[in-house]
Amino acid sequence: MRIAIVNDMVLIVESLREIVLSVVDHEIAWVARNGAEAVEKCAADTPDLILMDLIMPVMDGVEATRQIMNRSPCPILVVTATMDGNTAKVFEAMGFGALDATNIPVLGNGPASEQEVGALLKKIEMIGKLNRQSSLSPLQRACRPALRNSVPPLIVIGSSTGGPKALAEVLSCLPKELGAGIVIAQHVDCEFSGDLADWLNAQTDLTVRLVSEGRRPASGNVFLAGSNDHLIFSPDLTLVYTTEPVNIPFRPSVDVFFKSVARLWPSKGVGVLLTGMGRDGAEGLSALRQAGWYTIAQDEATSVIYGMPKAAKELGAADDILPIGEVAPALLRFLNKGKTEMKVLSWEW
Repeated sequence: MRIAIVNDMVLIVESLREIVLSVVDHEIAWVARNGAEAVEKCAADTPDLILMDLIMPVMDGVEATRQIMNRSPCPILVVTATMDGNTAKVFEAMGFGALDATNIPVLGNGPASEQEVGALLKKIEMIGKLNRQSSLSPLQRACRPALRNSVPPLIVIGSSTGGPKALAEVLSCLPKELGAGIVIAQHVDCEFSGDLADWLNAQTDLTVRLVSEGRRPASGNVFLAGSNDHLIFSPDLTLVYTTEPVNIPFRPSVDVFFKSVARLWPSKGVGVLLTGMGRDGAEGLSALRQAGWYTIAQDEATSVIYGMPKAAKELGAADDILPIGEVAPALLRFLNKGKTEMKVLSWEW
């Protein structure tokens, strides 16, 4: 992979250079000392991956990510020493198209630094696999019967690149008294999932929390996958994490989650697939539609990366393809329709 480094600290640049070049197939495309320089260099020579710092002079990593994804889109990994206290900026960058974020490894001889270096290289390898499978497009503008009556209507959402911002837009338009539970599988390292839950919690009147094993969805609550393992439903309709299948590079997998929902959840709800790189979630959304669920895919114009929803469209997995601003109204229409149908059935009985 041809990898670019964007950082204003010489020692950090040299550390990252050493890490990148420790893998035979990697090379340094170029180095930029601030975001503005990175925008120009990326337009002239677009690399396979950019390691983007967050806080820099002239232009920070958030604005640089936004401009790069508009002008010459390519995979971006936020690698910064200033993660603490800047989580909002991390998710802003991810909202504009950064794939993930991690702390800068501190080089040294101790086991901790070796683990950090290994974790960074693993993220780079995963992005390389996804990049080979995908094309980038810029932002353009079976359970027990007794449980059946005790579970709320369910909305399940899958997202990846650009997902935090898209999720915030959807959740911010839903009322606190939402008569449904929401479960989200967003591609994000577990190191940042708690911060993402807190950040989303500040964007909505709903209650957002990480999934802890053994919990069931509840009306007015948003559960966010918070592990590097896959999230699934167990037969008793509680949420659990699993390492299987092990051969899927992105975690938590939206496909794995959606397929478990289609197989086990007793009532028909809504499946939503938002912006993201790759194809994860398309087959799962198709499984939900085949099971009778109402399915939505985000449209190309409002997707930061039109990979996952595009794959769903190609599979015919989506009942509706909607701009991000129309997703929440569609969810509310579905829930209100369900309430009306229940009243009619009650009256006829």
